Amino acid sequence: MTYRSPITRRTALLTTAAAAVGSQQLFAGEAPARPNIVFIMADDLGYGDLSCYGHPTFKTPRLDQLAARGVRFAQSYANSPVCSATRTALITGRYQYRLRLGLEEPLLNPREDVGLPADVPTLPSILKNAGYATMLIGKWHLGMLPNYGPHQNGYERFYGVRGGAVDYYTHLASTRKPDLWDDDKPATETGYLTDLLAQRAVEAIDGYAKGKKPFFLSLHFTAPHWPWEAPGDTAESERLRTRSLFHFDGGTLETYRKMVEGLDAQIGRVLDALAANKIDQNTIVVFTSDNGGERFSYTYPFTGRKTELLEGGLRVPAIVAWPRAIRPSVSEQVVTSMDWMPTLLAAAGASPDAKSPPDGMNLLPQLTGAHGPVVRKLFWRYKTNAQRAVRDGDFKFLKIQNNTFLFNLADDPMERANLKDRQKDVFDRLLADWRAWNKDMLPEVDESYVESFTADQLADHIGSGAPSKTANPPD
Repeated sequence: MTYRSPITRRTALLTTAAAAVGSQQLFAGEAPARPNIVFIMADDLGYGDLSCYGHPTFKTPRLDQLAARGVRFAQSYANSPVCSATRTALITGRYQYRLRLGLEEPLLNPREDVGLPADVPTLPSILKNAGYATMLIGKWHLGMLPNYGPHQNGYERFYGVRGGAVDYYTHLASTRKPDLWDDDKPATETGYLTDLLAQRAVEAIDGYAKGKKPFFLSLHFTAPHWPWEAPGDTAESERLRTRSLFHFDGGTLETYRKMVEGLDAQIGRVLDALAANKIDQNTIVVFTSDNGGERFSYTYPFTGRKTELLEGGLRVPAIVAWPRAIRPSVSEQVVTSMDWMPTLLAAAGASPDAKSPPDGMNLLPQLTGAHGPVVRKLFWRYKTNAQRAVRDGDFKFLKIQNNTFLFNLADDPMERANLKDRQKDVFDRLLADWRAWNKDMLPEVDESYVESFTADQLADHIGSGAPSKTANPPD
């Protein structure tokens, strides 16, 4: 099968360029200093919400600069169209459906009986055991105290939000209780949350740069997730004190622009801190999003959004910069959230736990230019509307309720031309592959939370009713 992506056909982007050294040569001979790692994750940022990914009006110069000095992935996917399920895959390097936590779409706080167990090997725990200092700044959303939290899963330090979302100014969660923490104590800082998280990251980098240990800093912003409050929107914060943060009577494209551009500016402060401390050359910086775009996102040429297995709900930006080891390029390699664990462990000279082998792929050969893009086969499911999907090369199998589709994403990135009858052999093969894969995953359960958009919330969701909580048949 010829491997062709819609991005290549539309814009003739370059494939990954050969790097000065391959991944084997990189670690050969005298052992170099292990890289620091800064993993930056946005929340609900759509594929096209950055100017370097094609937004016609938003300006994101600092992330554009990061892309210009690193690898920008043209075909990057989230493991799930909602946040906590993707974060489960990210931190474990495995399909989220292998854990009970991963069945929550997303985890509805303040639930205390479901979370990431402390005995599960994670990216921070393995790096910590390998001698890295570890810290999470920002959103956790993988379980609540007393049983679950960042400290139980490998992070030595934590500053941020335990649940799914808070007001950017009051830091109140949907429960109307404060949810900003400094380790296990309530944080007392006031101000716009995106700025506070960046400030703490700058302080952490300044501190780590003075030490001798390499560090792993997870910087998981809540922006541009709702509530729709841009820098300076204190009046909107006050209005929402007595309303749901998950509101449908607020927000504008201009508000969203300010949230995204404010996020970009704060990420710039973090990048400047690396440069000021002269550690930017041997620091791996990854930027991505936890799922596809929400209601104000720009997702062209894709359709769909958060909570949906259409491309717009799964496609996310992904940028990696590591000046010491990789050259600037645009890569057509298909990647997904669970790839970052094995990739970063390989770069750090660490290995996954043999009892919990990653489902994700080590991308280091593609990043260094030692190997070109390889064809991937990736699987998804989502309880709402019985959604199922497989991507294999250019082809994608998709099921929504009782409707089934086969698309060629290289020719049809908008997922309009259903080829399931014209290429029945491909359709049947991908359906069989999905069924075989699903047998190795935990089954859906009635009690898991589900999220979707309904017709009374979004006008473009005509006919969409409330999601069923009943688990779907195993297909």
